[in-house]
Amino acid sequence: MEFKDYKEKIKDRLSRYFNIEEKYIYSNKEFDLFAISKVRNEKYMASKKLTIYAFENDQYCFMKYFKELSKDELDQIIEILKNSIKDYVDPHDEHMSSTITGILVVDKLKEDDLIKSIKGFNYQKSFAFGLKGWADVGLVLVDLKREEVVTSKKAKKVDKFYRP
Repeated sequence: MEFKDYKEKIKDRLSRYFNIEEKYIYSNKEFDLFAISKVRNEKYMASKKLTIYAFENDQYCFMKYFKELSKDELDQIIEILKNSIKDYVDPHDEHMSSTITGILVVDKLKEDDLIKSIKGFNYQKSFAFGLKGWADVGLVLVDLKREEVVTSKKAKKVDKFYRP
C-alpha cells in the first residue's frame, strides 16, 4: 500500500471525531497529519447551569511517514511527543486524561530492534498527583510493506484502527 492511500484511509476514519490538519509543523518537525479530539462529559441537575461534575478527555495524534525508520529518528520523535505534553495538555480541575499518539508509518524497517523498543515504550505524566488528570504517550508503528501494526502498551487499544 502507498502512504498516500494509507493517509487518506486514516484521515477518513479520524474525520468523524477529530479536527485534522495536514503538513503540521511542531518542534521544527513536519508531521504529515495532526488530529485533535476534545471530549467533555458533565452531569448537571435541573439546568445545565447547575453542573454537578464534569471531566474532559483529549486526544492528539501525530502521524509521520518515513521511507526507513532508524533508532535515532525514533528517539527524536519520542522526545517530541513527550515534550508536547507541556504545549497541548492543560491540567485543570476538570481535566481527566490526555492521550498523545505518535503514528510512525514506514515503507521498510531499517532495524528490527525498533519493534522491541516500541513494544517496550511506556510514558505517563500525572498532574497534581492525578487530581488534575494525567497524560499518556503511545506509539504506533505501521509497516506498509508487511501490512503490520506494532504498538506500545498505551496504544494497544487502537491497534486495529490503524491497520492498513
